[in-house]
Amino acid sequence: MLKIENLTVDHGAIRALHGVSFNVEIGQLAAVIGANGAGKTTLLRTLSGLNKASAGQAHWGEHNVLHTKPEKLVREGISHVSEGKSVIPELTVSENLELGSLWRRNRKESERTKGEVLELFPRLGERFSQRADTLSGGERQMLAIGRSIMSKPKLLLLDEPSLGLAPLVVEQIFHSIRELTTSMGLTVLLVEQNAMGALKIADIGIVLNLGSIAATGSAAALKDDPAVRAAYLGF
Repeated sequence: MLKIENLTVDHGAIRALHGVSFNVEIGQLAAVIGANGAGKTTLLRTLSGLNKASAGQAHWGEHNVLHTKPEKLVREGISHVSEGKSVIPELTVSENLELGSLWRRNRKESERTKGEVLELFPRLGERFSQRADTLSGGERQMLAIGRSIMSKPKLLLLDEPSLGLAPLVVEQIFHSIRELTTSMGLTVLLVEQNAMGALKIADIGIVLNLGSIAATGSAAALKDDPAVRAAYLGF
């Protein structure tokens, strides 16, 4: 499982995360919700080795993910899709996908994974030879997720995949993220401003407020909690 205990992260004099603790079981989809500045992106960046933790522990199985270089974490099965549809615009869809599997030595397995990505996102197959900068926002987000899958992760960290997308595209992206846990057996930690959409597809929810956990529990229970609904879901 992903096990986080008393995780604290400081940005200079600002404490971005304070004593955060939660677990995510293998094969679960966990939604992390909260207002801007709650510490959601800091959480993902710390788990992927991009930020330094000030205190606490975080383990993925037997691996201590804190103070570990990002490239090593990728080899240990942790993949991070940052906010902003992070693809290489000058490269084609095919080349972007290949980039995600550079460190893998078995080319047959890489080709098999590419087939799984194209099955999950058929639109990428239709755009296979196009440059990434010719894709729509939704297609670029599909490509960013697809490229991360090419590294054959077991734990996928997704930061705001619905940001700036039309509602119909958001629905498609969320459906695909749910498929990652059911068809590919991935464990997913999903950070989202679209709290209702995230909780609808998640198994568990974690509510962050000013760097601390305000609530945790099953996604269905949080979605129906009047206090959570009033504070984070807008009704």
